[in-house]
Amino acid sequence: MQEQQLISIYEDAGALLTGHFVLSSGRHSPRYLQSAKVLMHPANAGVLGGELAALVNPDDVDMVVSPALGGLIIGHEVARALNKPLIFTERKEGVMSLRRGFSLEENTRVLVVEDVITTGGSVCECMDVVRVHGGDPIEVLALVDRAPQAEGRFDVPHRTLLQLEVPSYDANECPLCREGVLPAVKPGSRGTA
Repeated sequence: MQEQQLISIYEDAGALLTGHFVLSSGRHSPRYLQSAKVLMHPANAGVLGGELAALVNPDDVDMVVSPALGGLIIGHEVARALNKPLIFTERKEGVMSLRRGFSLEENTRVLVVEDVITTGGSVCECMDVVRVHGGDPIEVLALVDRAPQAEGRFDVPHRTLLQLEVPSYDANECPLCREGVLPAVKPGSRGTA
């Protein structure tokens, strides 16, 4: 899949937003990718999951793990395409955890799948949980990397379908806040929209 095709899928779904947004990392940005609006359509989810799954050798993966909530649907579709089980991490009282009776056998080779990466914080927390439970994260896949120039976010290889350089700012240094034209909105899994 060409990058422009993925951008078109986001645009057609009304999922590439412009404004003033607070990201799950707490950083601010003038653009927001609402993957849930793309992945709510099973055809999109299936195609995109298949595209990501094609980037890895199924024989190298024992299990797919995704951070909730954003990574759940795309993680499921990648797991389906690879014919591997999926489990997910989620926050409990602000701490990423493995819950719901999920477990990992020692040295389980884990593919971590996310929808959109900015700072990579949720992915790193997910990998930490995998390691605490005996798993071995081998690679990270995501639909979109919002900061493709960022170095050293992960200690394993990572690949995405789209690298889209989108600025993000520390909340204290946000030019959108200084301008005061648009109020900051927190969409997504930890926000109100």
